[in-house]
Amino acid sequence: MTSDRRLVLASASPARLSLLRQAGLAPEVVVSHVDESTVTAPRVAEQVALLAAAKATAVAKQEKDALVIGADSLLEFHGRPLGKPADAAEARDRWQRMAGRSGILHTGQALFDVQDGVVVGRDIAVASTVVYFATPTPPEIEAYLASGEPLAVAGAFTLDGLGAPFVRRVEGDPAAVVGLSLTVLRTQLAKRGLAITDLWRR
Repeated sequence: MTSDRRLVLASASPARLSLLRQAGLAPEVVVSHVDESTVTAPRVAEQVALLAAAKATAVAKQEKDALVIGADSLLEFHGRPLGKPADAAEARDRWQRMAGRSGILHTGQALFDVQDGVVVGRDIAVASTVVYFATPTPPEIEAYLASGEPLAVAGAFTLDGLGAPFVRRVEGDPAAVVGLSLTVLRTQLAKRGLAITDLWRR
């Protein structure tokens, strides 16, 4: 049975939007404009959960009836959170340190159910995936930096673009590494009495 519930993505990420569209969903995009620098936590997984909730909260306040998805991703490397690099020099330094090693990509997801202007349900989850990096040559790293892609993504890499050949394998949900776990979303929707197929728009 098809549901008429509106799905709103509280993120400007084109990768997250693409994942949802590929899964048959048609979310509206409302950017949260949350100042991510103000959100901290002792553990990286906790930080992405707080960030996802903050984004969902900001957008939910603007909605009357909607299912709002907030999401955020950080790479945990040697215990430290790595978001988007500030510039090419920082991205280069990261890749020189990450090459041949592994990190954990944490993606926080918040699903807020807004009805009649009131949030009647909140579900916050974290999908954590171990990423094993290849060892790019210096010319490969420079070419990747020149593409601009590493500056736009958490951890200075992504699986759905030019960086894919520089990842040897992942342990966990590949979609979560891209920016959103569809498996987690399916579970969150089920808690609200919805099947993900109810929201298909194909």
